[in-house]
Amino acid sequence: MKPFLFSAISIAMIGAIAPTLAAQDGAPAARAADSTVNPSLVPLIEIQHMRPRDQRGINVFEPPKEDTVPFTNFKIGLGAAFTQQFQGLEHSNTAAPKVVNGVDANQLIQIGHGFNNAVANLYLNAQLAKGMRVEVTTYLSSRHHQDTWVKDGYLLVDASPIDVDVLNSIMKYLTLKVGHFEVDYGDEHYRRTDNGLAMYNPFVGNFIMDAFTTEIGGEAYVRANGFLAMAGVTGGEIHGQVTQPQKRSPTFLGKIGYDTQVNPDLRFRLTGSVYGTSRSANNTLYSGDRAGSRYYDVMENTASTEDANAWSGAIQPKLSSKVTAVVVNPFIKYQGFEFFGNAEMAKGRGATESVDRTWHQYVGEGLYRFMDDKLYVGGRYNYVKGSFLGMPTDVNVNRTQGGGGWFVTPTVLLKGEYMVQNYNDFPITDIRNGGKIKGFMVEGTVSF
Repeated sequence: MKPFLFSAISIAMIGAIAPTLAAQDGAPAARAADSTVNPSLVPLIEIQHMRPRDQRGINVFEPPKEDTVPFTNFKIGLGAAFTQQFQGLEHSNTAAPKVVNGVDANQLIQIGHGFNNAVANLYLNAQLAKGMRVEVTTYLSSRHHQDTWVKDGYLLVDASPIDVDVLNSIMKYLTLKVGHFEVDYGDEHYRRTDNGLAMYNPFVGNFIMDAFTTEIGGEAYVRANGFLAMAGVTGGEIHGQVTQPQKRSPTFLGKIGYDTQVNPDLRFRLTGSVYGTSRSANNTLYSGDRAGSRYYDVMENTASTEDANAWSGAIQPKLSSKVTAVVVNPFIKYQGFEFFGNAEMAKGRGATESVDRTWHQYVGEGLYRFMDDKLYVGGRYNYVKGSFLGMPTDVNVNRTQGGGGWFVTPTVLLKGEYMVQNYNDFPITDIRNGGKIKGFMVEGTVSF
């Protein structure tokens, strides 16, 4: 399916469904399921337009437009997130031996049960003026980098810095984001695990093909009565660069959607997103998770090291030079039941390629929350299919995850999953031929 056709279908779906729901309730959707959260157990939010990093932030997508925190003066806020896993996975394959310098490169490394690296994030926020804040995220420790380094930092503007009536009226609907930030492609990046911040992800692992990256640029949002439209432009890479301009072009992205609380029991959201760059020295839309995968050393050979193979279990399609990606994300919450979906297509190529390759990803996720949202159970099915450079046919990978979680407090979550992942149609000479991963993961996370 062509990218523009896929985008048109997503927009048509939104256009067809949204007016019906708007007729029932045109008010903006409820943003956070925090009615059951004890306010004495969570930090007071003093920075405007902030998504809580605790349980109140679950099922929140864009930072809230509503001005729920009054501006009084300049403020600085600190936050943190810590996560630890215990891994109980095993893996196998049927690849033919591939001996390099006397070592079989297709022999899987032996793995057992044990603790993974403890990871942590630090958040610094500053309220600069009414409706204007800065956020900086630092990874204190991650799988890929055990040292401390900055993930992103950006300015978010939800009110006019100049008290002019026309600007004040415009900013009632407009939001601006400028800096080095997590690009708003799709809705899954609002639900995934971001290194130490695992509160929003009901499972342990992220998607097989994980669309997440940080880039330098700007995004502009218009929101009114549940409708959302976003347009953005970035440099197209994680790092700022001025050399080799012939290899680089801007990246353009957009999102359109509708999000409404139809009635006290039912919330509905549907968005379509597009991301595209015509040339890049190193685009990382599907390889920008510098924190690494939650599944350590799976499907890696005996030479595996944590730094070099930090993304084990994931598929990176290697569309590093040119990429056009589109995704549709439906979200439905009825009382304690939730459904989140992901239908995605990415087309492009690497630097040495002359012909585009295509990847598809489909995900369905169902949850049930109960006991005043303190407990939940659910399942996720994830399927990806596409072609790598040098492989004659498409390959596919599927993963099934089932598990649940317990909010010990609104800032402490204990969760677990059992997962099975299968690799299909990989060449006999590839280490992933006949590959299978299965087992359990237990994860504890603290976030505030």
